[in-house]
Amino acid sequence: MFRGFMLQQHPSVSARHRPKLLAVSSGGGHWVQLLRIKDAFEGCEVVFVTVHESYRAQVAGHKFHVVNDANRWTKIRLLRTAQSLARIIWSERPDIVISTGAAPGYLALRLGRIMGARTIWLDSIANVEHLSMSGFRIGRSADLWLTQWPHLARPEGPHYEGAVL
Repeated sequence: MFRGFMLQQHPSVSARHRPKLLAVSSGGGHWVQLLRIKDAFEGCEVVFVTVHESYRAQVAGHKFHVVNDANRWTKIRLLRTAQSLARIIWSERPDIVISTGAAPGYLALRLGRIMGARTIWLDSIANVEHLSMSGFRIGRSADLWLTQWPHLARPEGPHYEGAVL
């Protein structure tokens, strides 16, 4: 599902051979899930963004950026994260922004959409009973909105295409 979505012609891809994909997540399980789907990014120029410098070695050979980790309880940090993401998105000019969560991914999808990127949100498999707050808030704004639990899927989204883990 990702591959077809990502490789569809996008207006900004005409000047490049490969679409540029910005893959964004916070740490821990969100990062693990993002890495689990990275094979789907084949054919794209991938730039990773996360909250831990120590993750750089896991994506050697790719551009890599670090932003502050933040959440709804750390408003000032959220603003700093948004500023960092805005700079990254402005300089990288991605065709696609994908995230597995949480706050940095939410902000990246919002900012990426403003810049004309297509957006994909894959809600975390940890959200068994209900969607994450970030996923719920970004879902209808994402071009492709996915859940990893079939009972959370709805016709209007999120959609279920399988689990990552």
